[in-house]
Amino acid sequence: MLKFENVIKSFKDGDQTIEAVKNTSITFNKGECIAIIGPSGSGKSTFLTIAGALQTPTEGDVQINGKSISGMKSKELANLRLNEIGFILQTSNLVPFLSVKQQFQLLKKSKKDVMADSELDELFEKLSLTKVRNQLPSELSGGQKQRVAIAKSLYTNPSIILADEPTASLDTENALKVMQILKEETEQRMKTCIIVTHDERLTEYCDAVYKMTDGILEKQD
Repeated sequence: MLKFENVIKSFKDGDQTIEAVKNTSITFNKGECIAIIGPSGSGKSTFLTIAGALQTPTEGDVQINGKSISGMKSKELANLRLNEIGFILQTSNLVPFLSVKQQFQLLKKSKKDVMADSELDELFEKLSLTKVRNQLPSELSGGQKQRVAIAKSLYTNPSIILADEPTASLDTENALKVMQILKEETEQRMKTCIIVTHDERLTEYCDAVYKMTDGILEKQD
């Protein structure tokens, strides 16, 4: 579960104070797949980084699975991100000198509670990655890199999945396939999935859609 209580995030810009996220109180529950849409500069990415404990709010409190993150130290926040949050970013952030298979072996050393090998094999099959296990990131297409990044985010069994334009580098077929997988994982494993996207086709797979405009988050009908 992810909960925002009166969260505000502001930045200084010269003499001005800009509220990237205006006063927001909201709760996202387990088993929910949520889409956040809105124009560039509306505060979507800032909202996502606060949800992922990469930034702390200027005011208010954020709770992840009932724990307030506001008073946590850097080491505690890093541990929280490792254990509870799966990030899917626009850039794949793969280790360049490790094969696809080795990327997952590295994760397994950091976190013990990962998918079973059989589950990972099944995920690779769904994402059409089985044949690229032994290849380096430099040998993959942009779409393949993004699908590996998506698999990595699911592999660690996070309770919250945060995706920033997760299908930006994918063709339509693969984009919809990825969304189907994210929805299934969210429902079957009782995760909370939040997707920031410009692609409104993806909203069909989501339980609720919110629009962010000038730092204000509003639920769409």
